[in-house]
Amino acid sequence: MSLTGGNRNDVTQLLPLLDKVPAVAGVVGRPRRRPDALLADRGYDHDKYRRLLRQRGIRPVIAERGVEHGSGLGVFRYVVERTIAWLHGFRRLRIRWERRDDIHEAFLGLATCLITHRHVQRLC
Repeated sequence: MSLTGGNRNDVTQLLPLLDKVPAVAGVVGRPRRRPDALLADRGYDHDKYRRLLRQRGIRPVIAERGVEHGSGLGVFRYVVERTIAWLHGFRRLRIRWERRDDIHEAFLGLATCLITHRHVQRLC
């Protein structure tokens, strides 16, 4: 995770975010460090980033601007929107009031723990 200013375009953080993906173990052999595909919305529709993803061996699945809705990415986008809605359940995270990013990240981690705890309680 990386924290940037609110006036920063998300697409500028795409490649640094991919570089921070941890190794995924489980299958025999060398742990994977990159995904097979990257699913993104229209905000990431730039030829430059599509090209850079292909150079890294990642298949870009990005909704195109100017094309009618119905690309099928909404099924996956729901997971992101639902997660953001859960985090917005904590008023302090809706708007970043803290000046220090470490405090904001601590509240974000605490909210994640509380959300997980609530879901585990429902399962038990």
